[in-house]
Amino acid sequence: MASEHHPGIERAPTVCGGAATVVRTRIPVWILEQARRLGMSEPELLRAYPSLRAEDLANAWAYVREHGDEIEREIADNESA
Repeated sequence: MASEHHPGIERAPTVCGGAATVVRTRIPVWILEQARRLGMSEPELLRAYPSLRAEDLANAWAYVREHGDEIEREIADNESA
């Protein structure tokens, strides 16, 4: 179910371990943020993930701004896995 506070972003316990994902996809927000930090541009992300729209990235970046600690934890957890 999409969050009213974060349109376009959803969390479901059975999808990607409960991580915030872009609606209509199983793409976790933390993966998009990590790719952006590694230098991927928005056009590159849209090419790499054809199911994404520019609006999805805007929603993901808004989520990252408001949930930075959560995203940091998810990135760190997945780097150490």
